Order: sequence, then structure tokens, then C-alpha cells
Amino acid sequence: MALARARDLLTDYRAKRDFAKTREPSGKARGKPGKAAGGIFVVQQHDATRMHWDFRLELDGVLKSWAVTRGPSSNPADKRLAVRVEDHPLDYAHFEGTIPEGQYGGGTVMLWDEGTWEPIGDPHEGLEKGDLKFKLNGRRMKGEWVLVHMKGRDRGKRENWLLIKHRDRYATENGDALVADNKTSVETGRDLTAIAEGLASKKKPARPKVWTHGHEVALPDFRPPELATLVDTVPEGSGWLFEMKYDGYRCLAALAGEEVRLYTRNGNDWTTQFAAIREPLSHITGGSALIDGELCAFDREGHTDFSTLKAALSNGSPLVYFVFDILEQDGEDLSELPLTERKARLKKLLGKVDKSSPVQFSEHIEGNGEQVLNALCSAGHEGVIAKRANSRYVGERTKSWLKIKCLKRQEFVIGGWRPSEKKRTFASLLLGAWDDDKFVYHGRVGTGFSEKDAAALQVALDKRARKDSPFVNAPRDIARVARWVEPELVAEIAYTEVTPDGALRHPSFLGLREDKPARSVKMEVAASPPPEDAPSKAEGARVQHLDPARGVAAAERLGVNLTSPDRVAYPGQGVTKGELVAYYDAVADAMLPYIVDRPLSLVRCPQGRAKACFFQKHDTGGFPPAMKTVQIAEKDGEKESYFYVDDLAGIVAAVQMNTLEFHLWGSRRDKIENPERIIFDIDPDEGLGFEHVRAAALDIRKGLEAWGLKSFAMLTGGKGIHVIAPLVRRTEWPEVKLFCKTFAQAMADAEPDRFTTALSKEKRKGRMFIDYLRNERGSTAIAPYSTRSRECAPVATPVTWEELETIERANEFSLPQAAERAKGPDPWKGYFKLEQSITNAMLNAVAGPIRESAPKR
Repeated sequence: MALARARDLLTDYRAKRDFAKTREPSGKARGKPGKAAGGIFVVQQHDATRMHWDFRLELDGVLKSWAVTRGPSSNPADKRLAVRVEDHPLDYAHFEGTIPEGQYGGGTVMLWDEGTWEPIGDPHEGLEKGDLKFKLNGRRMKGEWVLVHMKGRDRGKRENWLLIKHRDRYATENGDALVADNKTSVETGRDLTAIAEGLASKKKPARPKVWTHGHEVALPDFRPPELATLVDTVPEGSGWLFEMKYDGYRCLAALAGEEVRLYTRNGNDWTTQFAAIREPLSHITGGSALIDGELCAFDREGHTDFSTLKAALSNGSPLVYFVFDILEQDGEDLSELPLTERKARLKKLLGKVDKSSPVQFSEHIEGNGEQVLNALCSAGHEGVIAKRANSRYVGERTKSWLKIKCLKRQEFVIGGWRPSEKKRTFASLLLGAWDDDKFVYHGRVGTGFSEKDAAALQVALDKRARKDSPFVNAPRDIARVARWVEPELVAEIAYTEVTPDGALRHPSFLGLREDKPARSVKMEVAASPPPEDAPSKAEGARVQHLDPARGVAAAERLGVNLTSPDRVAYPGQGVTKGELVAYYDAVADAMLPYIVDRPLSLVRCPQGRAKACFFQKHDTGGFPPAMKTVQIAEKDGEKESYFYVDDLAGIVAAVQMNTLEFHLWGSRRDKIENPERIIFDIDPDEGLGFEHVRAAALDIRKGLEAWGLKSFAMLTGGKGIHVIAPLVRRTEWPEVKLFCKTFAQAMADAEPDRFTTALSKEKRKGRMFIDYLRNERGSTAIAPYSTRSRECAPVATPVTWEELETIERANEFSLPQAAERAKGPDPWKGYFKLEQSITNAMLNAVAGPIRESAPKR
């Protein structure tokens, strides 16, 4: 009876496959059931038309199956769409390989996880009610989970469920790491590419086992390491341990007696590369352990140094492994224990350690974090790691572990000051250093002063007043309001780094120095960008792009009078007007082709995005001349002045007028009535995750392709995605709108539980609004690479369709990230070369549906 029942359940499975062409199991062979109450479970990553993870549970002699579009998440707040698919045979649980193109599900299949499952309650009742709870004991998925049926959201025969992690010891905040950190087969060790290319198995040898305390334990598996969050200041209060921040390679050591495996932070087996510490680790325990630490090498000054480490790995120089945590011992999971107890267990395991040993215990100090940081910084070390004493080990980046880096510090000479509108004393000091006979400007400092310090300094500044600038290169906007002094006062300044043009980042005043002559003060930090192989290369590039001095210089170069470049446009991020200009200067080559000669509307925020902003369509006067205008007739026949720009100077002029958003017409000023693109804006209802928006964008792309139209994707910087198809300018606005309305309505009619074209918020509940109304004369949409007047200063960013598969939100890219992207490959390559249009045949094809759907009068 059970076998016959299973055969019946596999009818759909067999009907969809030609087993003469695919290697998938036919289901004739009996699968080997699991021993647990629920049986086996398996997850197979499936690179088909769209990447997904097939989640399967053994029940009734088959594998009940769901396609999880983004993969499972270990964060209980994530609700991952899981589409119910046909039951699969039990022997499918061992299938890994390639399904031929043209066959159902064509693509590559990888065994991503396997194990056993236990139902919580009656599983048949759970399936029937749409609330299936269970426990998983897999290699990657563990603990309690639930599958919830969204009965009102099914699409035809397709059942939409949600896969959700329950909050237990295996739950994490960074749920995406479950997929991101596990990209190889649990069976063969291969990734998708190796499977698709038919490469040999990378299956690891059987894990070595040892006997300890009367039972057998195996070599521990790799676990993702705990990561620290970068902060600016040492945490206050009790309950913190402070350790040295090492500059090396993160290394997890798995031990089973004399057997040692060494893993990098990402789980790569580097036992061979780290062989220098393998032998000393083989004597640590007769049992098993999983230890976390940092592999380091010392430079000549006795500091851990990454460059020295890289050389040591090549030439065989001595290495030191500083161990600071233990996750497992003799088969016992220690991750739930408080950090203090874990470190005590680790120290006991190591025993007495000689100072010359390549394996060293990372000592810590309880409390006194500021003193620890100061001592380490004074000694030339990188910084300090602060850890909550009672924290458990969760294997992701958390705020239970913090890293605080040492600031750089140097003497600078005060050459002037800027007055304050609110205080009797200065707002900031202008700093410089001597380069031979030239006094060179290096920025200004406005923090670190007490009221007493500021008052005393102001007296000293007034005594040294002079009429002209002592600097050879003071920026024009600085010089315009500065008060100059004789360069005689020497100040000790802390800062994070120096920009490529020599300005200090995040400077802070520490005090005056009287033991060093002003003329002897020279810049001790090179002003050139970091070398190509430096770990801080990316950060250096971001600083260069958003350096406010670059913005000031760009405005001066373009002939735009940039006032108040220090005015903060985004209070939450501290982004100033000068940095906004620097951003647009960085993205100009990528942005201008999409914005030049198009009528514009602006979102202006004179007091920054946190205050009142307004939408401006027409030129009301007072704008810099670089902002051009064009006369366009309105519906009533009256002409109004609309903005447009024809170069970067126009964009900078708009920023000078506190513009935070640029919105484009769909046509250019020389042919206003003929749009050059169509655009669909996907606006999700509250509560719908970005995965729904992404899926909708992909469906719109596919629908447009059916009409012969190639499209491109853009993250709006808000909640949605714009799908944009460029057009040859042949068709006029009414026909274009007709086509777009029909296209959107067809999608809404096909899936009314998923899409709507109704403007009303009430009618959008649980659905996505496909906004086609941007495809009419006078309507606008956010410009590519435009900033948004939203929290976190996001950017409307073009992306490739391939990138979109892995992007997690519509406001993914910040200003520095977008500036960095603009230097790379064009994500919309070929946009302006497409010769596509909305033809008469297409209009004739849609005219009927529009007439039929028109309201009867």
C-alpha cells in the first residue's frame, strides 16, 4: 500500500521528465528511509532559469518539495518564499549533476545540505492546515523551522509558502550568511561550476576520530567565525574584555589528536599554507577541539604586520598563532557558554605555554578599555578588540565584539581660524605644515576643545593676527571667511588618515605643543594614494571620491560658485554639500549620458534631508547660469520654463541650490513629444520583502522580451526597482502610454493576488503596484546615479540583471559605493545602441484589450 501510494504521488514528477535524456532518478528504485521519526531531508541548490534551493522532506515514501527562491535564512525575521513543487522520489536525495538544457528544470544541481528531520506535531495535519513545524538536524540547517502556506497568495496551481526559522540557539541575525558562506556540495565538496564542468569530486576524506573520556569523537567541522563591528570609541560600562587587535590571517584550527586542519575565515582549507603551526598544534590535545585565533608574523619593531606575514608564508619565516576562543571540545559544543568560560577552558587546554611557542594564548584585560587602547596605540599596535564577557559565539558579525583602531597623530601649525556664528571663539582651526619654504594647507579641526581651551586659544590667536594668508594653497572657500595668524602655534592633532590631496580625515585637537619649533613641523604622512596591494585600497578610493576638497575644486574648475560647502545635507551620515559635488564629479561620465538635454524636476532640501524638502518643476529664478531652461507648453497651452543640464556644471549648479534628487522626463528637449524610453516602477505594499520586488522585475523583463524589447534594471534607492527599455524616438506619448498600460494591466489580470495597477493604497494590500503612469508626457522618474533625499544617503543605481539576483534591497548602494561602481564596467552596456521601438503592429495588438477593458458608459 505504501509503495503504491508513493508511486501515485510521483505521477507528476515522471510526467515532466524524459528519463532517456536526464540522469535524474526515475523513482523506480526504493529510497533508503531515514531512521528519525520524520526521515531524511535534503536541500539541493539548483542553477536553472533562476537560481533557487530545493528543500525536500521525506514523508509518505516521497520527498515533499519546495523551491526556495533565495535560499534558507537562519534569521527568524526573514520569511523566504518557498514554492511547492511536485513530490520527488526518495533516491533523488542523492542526485547531484546536470539536467540537460531543454529538459524540465534544466541546469546544475548541487547537494547543498542533508540530514534528518522530526515533525513537531502531526505532519499531515500541518501540511493540510498550511503550518508545518519541524526540527532539522543537518550539516548546515539546524534547529526548529516552519513552512507556512500563504493560501491567499497562490498563483493557479502553484502554492506559495514561506520558510521561516524559529528563534532558538541556531538562529542568527545575519541569516543571509547561511547561503553566502556555504557554496560547495556537502557530498562531493564541489561548487556549481565544478559540477557543471564534470570535474572530479573534491570530497574530503573521512574525518579522523579519536577516543577520549571513554567515547569516540571526530575532527570538528569548520564553523563561520565571529566577526567584530568597527566603532569609533571604546565601549563604556562593565562587562567588557579587551584584547590586542592582531594584524594577520584569521585561522580556525580543527584538532583530533595529532590530526590538524587549518581553515581561513571563509572556510578554505589552508593546512598546507599554514603548515608551520600544524606540528605544534598536533600536541595540544589527545581529544578534539575547534579553536579560533589569528595567525601572525612580527615586523622588526615587534608589531604584528600583514605584509610581514605574507612574506613569511612565502619564505618560511616564523609564525605565531594567537588563540582567543574555543568553540568545541571533545565533541561538546561550547558556543553557548559565556566568553569568559570559553577562554578559561581554552587556557586550561593549552596549559603552560612557553614564550617561544608558536601557539600563544591571547590574554585579555577586564575593563579599563581606554587605558588598554592608549597603551597599545602608544606602542604602535593596530588597536583593540572589545568583547562582551558573557557573550556566546554566534559565528557572524555582531556588536558583542567590537574593534577600535588606533588613530594617527602628528603636530601641525595653526595658520588661521574660521569664525563661529554662535560662539565668541573660533569654529575651527586651519592647519598646515612646512614643505621646505612653503607652508602647505592640510585641513581644519573643529573638535576636541573644551570651552576653557577654546577661550585661551582665541586669545593666543588674536595676538598673532595678520592680514594675508600664510598658506600657499588655502582653498578659495576657506580663504573667503578665514582669519589669518602667524604660523607659530604648534598643535597635536589625532586623525584617521590623510586624503590623496593631503587633507586630514576626522581630525581632533589634543593640545598645544611648546617643545617643538613651528618651522620644524613637516607632514609625516605621504599624500599619495595607497599602493595597489594595500588592504586599505578600497577605502582610500572611497575617501578620494568623497573628499569635500575635491568637490570645492570641481566647482571652481567648472565655474560654479559653491557656497557653504560644509553645510550638512545628510545629518545621519554627515555628508556635506562639498562631498555631494565630489560624488557627482566622480560619477559624471556614467551619469551624464542619461541626464543631458532631458527636462528635469528637482527635489530641493535647503536645510538638509532631515528638514522640509520640496519638488520643483519650473525655474523660478535665482539659479546659477549653468542650470539651463527650455520652454515647454503645458496642457492649457501656456509655456513654462523647465530645467535641463548639458554638462556637469549644470549638475553642480543644482547641488549649489541644495538639490538632492534629479527626476527626468522620458523624452529630450529637441523632441518632447517622442519618448526615448518606457519605464515600469515596482512599488511594493508595506510588509512585502525585496525578494517580491526582484521577482516582479524579472517577470516584467521576461514579458517585455516577449514583445521584442530588451530592458535594464535600476535600484531606485527607495523600496523599488525600475525596469527601463530604451526606444527609438518614433512613437508619441499617447501610443506609448497605451502600450504600457496594457502591458501592466495584463500582468495584474494574470496574477491579481500579486500585482495591481490601481493608484489607491487600499487596493495595494499585499500586492505590488506596477506604475505605468510614468510613461506619459510630463511625468518623471529618478535619474540614474541621482542621490535620494532619504536616510543613509542612498543612490539610484543601474545594475545588471545578473547582479540583481543577489542584491538584497533597493537602497543597496551608498554614495561612495556608487562612485566606486561608476569607475567600473557599464552595467547598462549597449543601452544607447539598441534600435527598438513600439511598432504599429504592437499597438494594433494591444488596442483590442484596452477597448474591451474600458468602462461601459
